Amino acid sequence: MFYHFDVICYAAVFAVNYAIDYYQRYREEELRSTQLAAKFAQTQLHMLKMQLHPHFLFNTLNAISVLMTKDVKGAKKMLVSLSDLLRKSLEDVEADEVTLEQELEFLEHYLKIEAIRFKDRLTTKIDVEPQTLDAKVPNLILQPLVENAVRHGIASRIESGTIEICARREEKLLRLWVRDGGRRFDAAVPAEIKEGIGLSNTQARLKQLYGDNFSFQAKYVEDGFLASISIPFQTARNSGSGTSLEI
Repeated sequence: MFYHFDVICYAAVFAVNYAIDYYQRYREEELRSTQLAAKFAQTQLHMLKMQLHPHFLFNTLNAISVLMTKDVKGAKKMLVSLSDLLRKSLEDVEADEVTLEQELEFLEHYLKIEAIRFKDRLTTKIDVEPQTLDAKVPNLILQPLVENAVRHGIASRIESGTIEICARREEKLLRLWVRDGGRRFDAAVPAEIKEGIGLSNTQARLKQLYGDNFSFQAKYVEDGFLASISIPFQTARNSGSGTSLEI
């Protein structure tokens, strides 16, 4: 009788130990899978972000080469601004997200380049709520949207134009949008469009970072063209004063 009891106890202890060991191995495997998935997503984000650098750099260097034949002094200023911009981009090259304030600092360097290029043809208005400056946004999320607006709303026309960059907090969401008045609404053209590497890259990066918890639209509106983003509002630190300026 005692023999059978010992066997039962041994079997029970063995089963418990086996279950614990199996569970630990299962958790370790699950953790490894999660880490691999995170690394894969990180790699994809890095690759998407790196697509923007040569694309933007090529466009800027091409603009400088064209300007060299017309305005050497302006081309030199553009090179200095490009150097400042590249230095700024290297500071946050590994970051997937930065504060909106940091993103606007980078954008300021880019806008200096475009201001030299287009002179009085380009007016840029930045209107950002103070509470949004500390919000986390994808690194280099605004520059391709502004570049798209410059390319299609300013460079493609003789007249001057205005580009607006705005940020608002709407309850639990951060809303960013870039609007240009250079492209007019045409009923024959679909309102929803996707143009080039900048907009398609933006869509892919938002998907990687936020899954389905975001919205991105790029479309014609009655007074021009609008690209807008809504993402979860998350802050990194206490924000400072607001930004409202015109370039």
